[in-house]
Amino acid sequence: MPASIPRLVGITGPFKGAIVQIGVEGTSIGRESSNRFWVNDPALSRLHCLIACEGSDFIIRDLKSHNGTFVNGVNVEAQSLNNGDQISIGDSTLIFLLDDRDLRLERNPVKLTDYSTDELAAPTIVLRSEDARYLRADAAETIPDERKVQDLNSLLRIALGIGAIRDWESLQWQLLGFIFYIVPAERGAVLLFHNLEKIDSIAAWDRVQGPGHVVHVSRTVLRHVWQNAKAILVKDFDSDDILQRPPSVEGLGVSSLLCVPLMVSGTFMGAIYLDSQTKNFDEHHLQVMAGVAAIASLALDNIRHLARLKQENLELRAQIDLESNMVGDSPPMRKVFEFIRRVASTDSTVLVQGESGTGKELVARALHRNSSRVDNPFIAINCATLSETLLESELFGHEKGAFTGAFAQKKGKFEVADGGTLFLDEVSEMVPQLQAKLLRVLQEREFERVGGTKPIKVNIRLITATNKSLLAAVAAGTFREDLFYRLNVVSICVPPLRERQGDIPVLAEYFVMKAARKCKVRPKQLSLASIECLKNYEWPGNVRELENAMERAMVLGSGDAIDPEDLPETVLEANPAEASPTAPYNGAIKDLKKQMVSRALQRNNGNYIEAAKALGMHPNSLLRLIRNLGLKANTKAS
Repeated sequence: MPASIPRLVGITGPFKGAIVQIGVEGTSIGRESSNRFWVNDPALSRLHCLIACEGSDFIIRDLKSHNGTFVNGVNVEAQSLNNGDQISIGDSTLIFLLDDRDLRLERNPVKLTDYSTDELAAPTIVLRSEDARYLRADAAETIPDERKVQDLNSLLRIALGIGAIRDWESLQWQLLGFIFYIVPAERGAVLLFHNLEKIDSIAAWDRVQGPGHVVHVSRTVLRHVWQNAKAILVKDFDSDDILQRPPSVEGLGVSSLLCVPLMVSGTFMGAIYLDSQTKNFDEHHLQVMAGVAAIASLALDNIRHLARLKQENLELRAQIDLESNMVGDSPPMRKVFEFIRRVASTDSTVLVQGESGTGKELVARALHRNSSRVDNPFIAINCATLSETLLESELFGHEKGAFTGAFAQKKGKFEVADGGTLFLDEVSEMVPQLQAKLLRVLQEREFERVGGTKPIKVNIRLITATNKSLLAAVAAGTFREDLFYRLNVVSICVPPLRERQGDIPVLAEYFVMKAARKCKVRPKQLSLASIECLKNYEWPGNVRELENAMERAMVLGSGDAIDPEDLPETVLEANPAEASPTAPYNGAIKDLKKQMVSRALQRNNGNYIEAAKALGMHPNSLLRLIRNLGLKANTKAS
């Protein structure tokens, strides 16, 4: 067994952000939860592959998977793994690592050299699309026999390998693996862009130096390919008098480079860039790469089209979910849906209970929209936000001159909601006088405006909600018992988010899409590690807190995906350090917080109010931090 402990690091697809150590017993990978490393990816087989230590080597074995196991672009049955090898399975790309390098540097960043005023006057070979052999109907007649079988097999392998990939980023990475198999390149990059001022997506790899090292790309070369829509090849810089070290290539130390455009129906969408310090590319490499680019362009365009359809589908589903007012498919939520299905068609008074932020008003709206009153008004009012006088006027209306400031007659919510549904949120905050008037409306189905004498008949369905126990309020004498039984004809308790963890990923995705529309930005994918963080948090603010967290991540996150570091601090504090791919960082921060809080409490004799002042925090925030850090609650207020 080697002294170093190998790891797999997910860099794209469903496994993105995941890290797993490979032990002596080996690591199985697949779609089933029985695997040590698993994710629900339809492109994975139930038991896809196995990585095990055999002597001094680590061997990856394909377990007769449906879509195959690829190492550096090659479909393998059994293969010895080296440090930095790229493994492609399903829609994910993983990196095999043996050393202890910084996990934040696993991917190769790309650096474009500065613009130069010198143009590429005459590259060694320029290839127009109409001259590409593999893009012509008579390809078989124009390809030399000694390369025909090899090149056609390579193109077929790539077409079959990337044809089933449905993830934009994964396709770029797996495409690189295939390219390195057919072209002796040492570095490569797939760049997607419409202009050089904004690169939309980059996948890059350095086969010599491995992960973390910068892949230099000539901006001048890219500009030439972009402006002319032609592939270029430089066989040997040292021997080329016409193209002797162009300013944007000088200093890179490359011997040969190749760049082909990615185009669909005449529209430029990016480029594939390859170079080598020790190998020289030839015209055959340029020709086969032109064929690869054509296949890849179609695949990338299909994925872009599929992504657009998925986004439209998500938006439509979001609208459907909004119309039905609920998102989720967990057992607790299915009970809520069943309750709505059975109760909505009746006119029974409904009491909706649940913690703040669970979506009680959404349940009320769903009851209304699935009832025969759907074409009539749904009126909602929060009883806790208005004073007694204002609430009475809002509910029952008032006559002109009923009180100072009543300059005109006003209809109340009961009157406006006639024929529809009236939703009273936080009904437990209603004062006794208004409780009596509400009881009379429920008994007589009529009321009088403030300052009025004429009874007004109404036909409404009443739905009320509270985040407190009305029975406890009845016992305390703050809520009328007869009114409680009038309101509690049928009741439902909306489950808190911590009891429906299975809904968190779909809710988070829904709120990401909602935030993207609101902020007019591009939606981001949730990494596997961030989803685990969300599922491990208790969510005291429930669905409302999750929505705010997703909007925050969309606004403040700097990457292409939402990672753990983009989540609120309270979410990270509630997660063990080893649950995050930035574990060393988060662990160190958590330890530092523990030290600072413990020291502040000791210096203030356990008085958390004084400790909070010393730390510059609100006392309630300090108490929550103490609880999240797992410190002993031996604090006192004075």
